[in-house]
Amino acid sequence: MSIEVKELVKEYGTQKAVNGISFKVNKGEIVGFLGPNGAGKSTTMKIITGYAEADGGKALVCDMDVQSNPLAAKQKIGYLPESNALYYEMYVKEYLGFVADVHGIAEKPKRIEAVIAQVGLTPEAHKKISQLSKGYKQRVGLAAALLHDPEVLILDEPTSGLDPNQIIEIRNVIKELGKSKTVLFSSHIMQEVQAICDRVIIINKGTIVADDQLSQLQSKSTTATVQVQFKEALEAAWLERLPAALSVTKTEATSWQIESNDEEALRKQILAMAIEHNLNIVSLQSGNQSLEEVFRSLTS
Repeated sequence: MSIEVKELVKEYGTQKAVNGISFKVNKGEIVGFLGPNGAGKSTTMKIITGYAEADGGKALVCDMDVQSNPLAAKQKIGYLPESNALYYEMYVKEYLGFVADVHGIAEKPKRIEAVIAQVGLTPEAHKKISQLSKGYKQRVGLAAALLHDPEVLILDEPTSGLDPNQIIEIRNVIKELGKSKTVLFSSHIMQEVQAICDRVIIINKGTIVADDQLSQLQSKSTTATVQVQFKEALEAAWLERLPAALSVTKTEATSWQIESNDEEALRKQILAMAIEHNLNIVSLQSGNQSLEEVFRSLTS
């Protein structure tokens, strides 16, 4: 087991930031670790990586207890924290050389060049870190996390500050890394989690409220989503008046997404409305709830 968390507890005064959570992540899994601000995500990640001590329970990495055997466990971990603290007055290669020395990496120049290319830092590799954009600073942090070729990657908001093209590049890097490593990462960008992960863990107020395959999470939802496209343009109020409609969202000029507790009743009501008002339905289909909708329902 690459990551195993057992009844983990972390308290700050009277507040339990992490309240007895347990989960496992296997080699070759890319798992999204989600939750609203203050839910306990970053605290859990800091405990797994040995940057914070638990008040109860255990965190194991590659079967090693992080608290009782921190140095050996950290050798197996690559960690990109949310804050991504860097030495701004150092050059990119100088900083990565410093990190390589800490890890005692052999063939240092060769490894640094390989990691720079892997995360797409080559065009900026000659600069001081202070001269880089936020997105490239994030890449430096990711390169540092990968430098010693760890078995486990803990990434806290790895695409923070990146533009859409950079996000796609880093997404592809993470997906490639997930073929041979264990990856646990948090993100507030739900589209990223859906694009990268098969499994999602959601934490809320220090407690895990969901841990399942993404497809299962979406199918277990108590509400259903129907997507309908008309030939004609119409007002949202027409659809909002349908008794089975909980919410109505316009997705394109004549396309709508409608949420309901009773999909069958909603479909019948849409058809009846179309007949009554002589509307032409181009398509009518079911759609799984988006991860964002599942997240809201579990954490609101």
